[in-house]
Amino acid sequence: MSAGPTERTRVHRLPEKQVADLATLHAVLDTGLVAHVGVIDAGQPYVLPVGYARDGEQVLLHGSTGSRLFRALAAGAPTCFTVTLLDGVVLARSAFESSMNYRCAMVLGRCKALSGADKDDALRALSDHLLPERWGDIRSPSRKELAATLVLALPLDEWSVKVAAGGPDDADEDLDRSSWAGYVPIREVFGDPVQTVPNGQPLPDYVQRWQR
Repeated sequence: MSAGPTERTRVHRLPEKQVADLATLHAVLDTGLVAHVGVIDAGQPYVLPVGYARDGEQVLLHGSTGSRLFRALAAGAPTCFTVTLLDGVVLARSAFESSMNYRCAMVLGRCKALSGADKDDALRALSDHLLPERWGDIRSPSRKELAATLVLALPLDEWSVKVAAGGPDDADEDLDRSSWAGYVPIREVFGDPVQTVPNGQPLPDYVQRWQR
């Protein structure tokens, strides 16, 4: 069971924006496609973007067995996993109060390498999140491909969610300025599919259903 926010993940800057609701954590993770994952290797911090999926109370990652990041994580190195959804820019009447609207999730912990049926199920879950309904339409990984792939699970045991929404919080002395103030939403959308290997196949219905 998820333990949620801890002293290590308590928000110190604007603590009123911290959300301790597990459903909000799930919603952020289920909406995002790319996480940034940090690890320290030989004293040097590295942070890399990684595709992921949430599976119950864990997140799943996959990458090459030759990856420094994934080898370190598979060996049990502590990590910080973050997902940020940028929802808009906030235009205040001062540069200091101008900001962004966002939803951000952070998870601390150690990963576990998956194998056998657990690894197969995790790869299916990753595909279902990143490429919905695609798994049954493509070739499954070969033994060679599976051997070259590390699949990791990070439990949602220690996490934090921070949410910023709405308009600017202008200082009283700036309220009489004539500057326009408000916020501009940012929305992520899929573009029109482009077929790069024409083979007479129509665009799958499931791709037409993809939305952001």
